[in-house]
Amino acid sequence: MVSPHTLIVGAGIYGVTAALELRARGHRVTVVDPGPLPHSLAASTDISKVIRMEYGPDDAYMGLMEEARDGWLRWNAEWAASAADPLYHETGVVMVCRAAMEPGGFEYDSWQTLRARGHAPERMSAEDLVRRFPAWSSGLYVDGFFHAQGGYAESGRVVERLIRSAVRSGVSVVSGCRMTALVERDGRVRGVRDEHGNALAADHVVVAAGAWTGRLLGHLGDSISASGHPVFHLRPPDPELFRAERFPTFTADVARTGYYGFPLHPTAGIVKIANHGLGVAVDPDGPRNVPRAEVERLRDFLAATFPALADAEIVSTRLCLYADTQDEDFWIARDPERDGLTVAGGGSGHGFKFAPVLGAIIADAVEGRDNRWLERFRWRPDVRLAHGGEAARCHTAH
Repeated sequence: MVSPHTLIVGAGIYGVTAALELRARGHRVTVVDPGPLPHSLAASTDISKVIRMEYGPDDAYMGLMEEARDGWLRWNAEWAASAADPLYHETGVVMVCRAAMEPGGFEYDSWQTLRARGHAPERMSAEDLVRRFPAWSSGLYVDGFFHAQGGYAESGRVVERLIRSAVRSGVSVVSGCRMTALVERDGRVRGVRDEHGNALAADHVVVAAGAWTGRLLGHLGDSISASGHPVFHLRPPDPELFRAERFPTFTADVARTGYYGFPLHPTAGIVKIANHGLGVAVDPDGPRNVPRAEVERLRDFLAATFPALADAEIVSTRLCLYADTQDEDFWIARDPERDGLTVAGGGSGHGFKFAPVLGAIIADAVEGRDNRWLERFRWRPDVRLAHGGEAARCHTAH
């Protein structure tokens, strides 16, 4: 019996994890991507992404992240050339706010959900925060917690490693191929067509194109839209102050400010700080310039929060592109009107951390298997909301 041929459009974290899982299940798999790989403009590509369990009151997402964290630890064990070379760094995550934690707040609800699930986050007063993590300003952030199970992954290197693993497993990875249209015949998707008019045939197509999804699949309308979010790489004058043991991965009243960040990168020697907010509507192929107002806003945040970074050199900036769904849940579903097509994406700025479990969910969608997550991530173009429900995201304009 000939194995089914699945063609995946996009070699970011959704595409490559799906490729690995489908290949393990016996599919012939081809991944096509404009390249280079990892794609320098893809959301997956940067020096780091937060790995956190905390989702406010959302017990289900936290449970999925418990599974994902086990996967990150497993990947570390499989990949590391030595104990000093992990791609997932479990620095812990400090999550603090500028007023006392209370019900309905991201930090309070996350704290309660963690404890209900058997975790042991450490409560942090203003004094605790500064004593343990001295880069923080004194007195501004008065409540919160530190959770040792979390940190960050070196995201660009992770994608690169997964692509190598996919190739070794027998996945065909084609860089320099930009898909422009589906090939449809007899009521079924039969493949894709590239920008040169060449048709690539397949039994099933998975579109995992991130912020480009809405452009490639116009029938999704505004169900999956692209938004850009500022990212800053800073060179600290005093690097020792920002090493992971003194400055773990953090969120700073994130549902109100949007700001989060990372310790000193072990090789790049920079501190990355970014904003998880509304963002700006963007053309995924257009300029990625961070607006001057966002730079000024960052400077104000640094002066108030991390005085030692207030005048730090900004080494580089970029807009990280989200593929936003209306409700900010992922979109992993077969197209009910186009047999042979599955869409996998809608990361909405929080998908990367689930990398170790994404592939199996996507593969179950492709194969039509039961999976408890497929109802939540279903095809839902009817959903129209003022903003989504991801608890850590800042949904107010600044």
